[in-house]
Amino acid sequence: MIVDGQRAPGLCFDHPVTQALLCALVALHVLPSYGFTNHDLRELLAQALGLPPDAMTQGRMSYHLRRLRLHGLIERIDGTHRYLVTDLGLRASLFLTRAHRRLLVGGMAEVAGPDFNVPSRLRSAFDRLEAEMDRLLHRSRLAA
Repeated sequence: MIVDGQRAPGLCFDHPVTQALLCALVALHVLPSYGFTNHDLRELLAQALGLPPDAMTQGRMSYHLRRLRLHGLIERIDGTHRYLVTDLGLRASLFLTRAHRRLLVGGMAEVAGPDFNVPSRLRSAFDRLEAEMDRLLHRSRLAA
């Protein structure tokens, strides 16, 4: 993705680092108007990933800050090394972390978890989707 003439590496929705970054943005949003620093984000990100803070290098943190900034999730406070979470950043972080937890983690557990044979609306919808995909493959003469 190109933003303002710069290459902006993507934020893969289901990647643990992306989810940890999004959770950190929600937490950092509540800070007073003087914003947060690279160090603040490093502490939260390391904790979310179960790593010691010194495992997060300065270069890696700069990379994450740049991605978040280019995607409009944070903005730099002029003349400082501090950042603020944008309104878009807060809304996107709340939505994407909830969607990940409820849809992917919770939903997939319902579809393929230990209670696989317990009927549910999601399980039924998934079965219909699978049947339609099988019909499409059969009609197109592609192997499954």
